[in-house]
Amino acid sequence: MDRFYFLIPALIFITVWIAPVQTAAQSSSSYELIPKPDLWYNDVDGIRVGVRVKGQVPGTFDDGPHRLDAGLWLSTWFPDLPVSYYASYTNPIDQWSDFGSEASYQFITSVRAGYHRHGIAFNKRWQEGFDERRYRELSLFNSFEKRFDHEYAAFPQLWGSESKLLSTLTGELKNNNSLGWYKIDASLGVQYLNEFYTQFHGSFIQNVEFHEYWGLNLRLFTGIASSNADPEYMFSRSSAPAIQTIYSGVTRAKGTIPQPWMESGKFQVAGGAILRGYTGQDIETFVNNDPDAFVTPFLMNSIASVNAEFDYFNPIALGFNRIPYLSEFLSFRSYLFFDAGRSLELFDNEPDNLYADAGAGFSLSLNIPDYLGKPRGFVFRYELPVWLSEPGMEDSFKLRHLFSFGAVFSL
Repeated sequence: MDRFYFLIPALIFITVWIAPVQTAAQSSSSYELIPKPDLWYNDVDGIRVGVRVKGQVPGTFDDGPHRLDAGLWLSTWFPDLPVSYYASYTNPIDQWSDFGSEASYQFITSVRAGYHRHGIAFNKRWQEGFDERRYRELSLFNSFEKRFDHEYAAFPQLWGSESKLLSTLTGELKNNNSLGWYKIDASLGVQYLNEFYTQFHGSFIQNVEFHEYWGLNLRLFTGIASSNADPEYMFSRSSAPAIQTIYSGVTRAKGTIPQPWMESGKFQVAGGAILRGYTGQDIETFVNNDPDAFVTPFLMNSIASVNAEFDYFNPIALGFNRIPYLSEFLSFRSYLFFDAGRSLELFDNEPDNLYADAGAGFSLSLNIPDYLGKPRGFVFRYELPVWLSEPGMEDSFKLRHLFSFGAVFSL
């Protein structure tokens, strides 16, 4: 019976959800549930077979009351926990909502890829008129979370195993100025169970467009985690903190991206400081193929970085822009990049080195914006970090190959 304790949050969720849906059915002609099959893969579940269900009041198109997003899956390799699920129920707060500026409460519960996540959120958005590109958003999420099966993690050393009771406040602002579009986002989290700790990260992105094919993107990033924070909230030089991998189906469990790619040091998951040239060095410390030789992951409790990309004309990009219809969603970029960062030296034993890299890159992105105009799709990058300020045992100047998932600059 202990195996099925994970169903308790799901039953609570269903109880909480049924009453509002019944109310909706009484106040409107109907409530529709739209199912669709779903297949996915990872190295623990094998092929995961299931169904996704979207629930809404007809005709509201993700913008109405009683919105449901849920999924239920069965693992064909039958691990210890072969059934997984996700469910989210969102309902607007009419008194605090206006067109494009919704306030809402949200219930989330999920048990998948060896990770518990159950909580309630309050969300508020402020949008300037009908332009969804200019907005401010604020969210407060209170949750219980726990990594209960490390077999799903691509790098188990980057995860703690203690239960966490979290309060996370996030904010985001997007607008434009005389230079171009800019975005500011920040997150502050507090963990209460066992050892109390906090974690913060924030970034500022500025786009400067000189011409349709020429431009400059700048990004500033800062991250701080308490000295006793779980490793999933700490910062590597090159990639996203491990906690951020649970928010994408591509990175949630090992094997969706082949594990040999991840361990090769030539594949990066965007996020954090994004000193992309140091991916190989960081991954070497994450992989422990010898159980008798424990290697401490290279992680820092504090870091600050700057990323810059200079876009230049490329005839391939011109070709993409001339493809009818497809060019609205598909884009190709060529750019030169420079990254630099270092620890803030707020904690003992943090390195005082300045880490920098430079090179050239190409990216292919497919973006189908959601109803709020936010990016929804994928970005693949191929980059050549040809110079490192701290090359380790290598030469500073060397041709290195790096494949990446996720955008450095998301506007």
